[in-house]
Amino acid sequence: MTTTETVLTGERADILESLAKARHFLRHTVRGLTDEQARARTTESELTLGGLIKHVAATELQWRRFITDGPRAMDFSSDAVEGWLDNFRLTGTLEEVLDSYAEVASETDELVKTVDLDLAHPLPTAPWFEADVSWTARRALLHIVAETAQHAGHADIIRESLDGQKSMG
Repeated sequence: MTTTETVLTGERADILESLAKARHFLRHTVRGLTDEQARARTTESELTLGGLIKHVAATELQWRRFITDGPRAMDFSSDAVEGWLDNFRLTGTLEEVLDSYAEVASETDELVKTVDLDLAHPLPTAPWFEADVSWTARRALLHIVAETAQHAGHADIIRESLDGQKSMG
């Protein structure tokens, strides 16, 4: 029996390649670290390497749910915001967070292959979103790319402060 895998081209391929590259750099920052090192604050910021990966995975999942379910997938109540802050804390092991992130990434990659990129939903009401604006699936996916790349840069600074290792240089 043979299997046929669809070869993606165009913007879907570009989105997947951009996501893969940004994810690689983010994951690369934690190579060889212990859980304790992944929890260490190395700058004035509260950010840690493990917390950043946990946050990026949660954010990617939330935007993926926005694409499929619309604004109801995003809860910005005070309880949800407090829970969201927990996404920046590594509470399990680094391996668990990396495994969870890999699962989220795989599911997002499958969505990129099939979703109508022009599917649009209004952004939910929140102080950080423009009012009465809709985002397409394409725009939300590009936001995931940007968010991942931005936090990969943050992670690179934290890693260099931790032990001098550089991810991108």
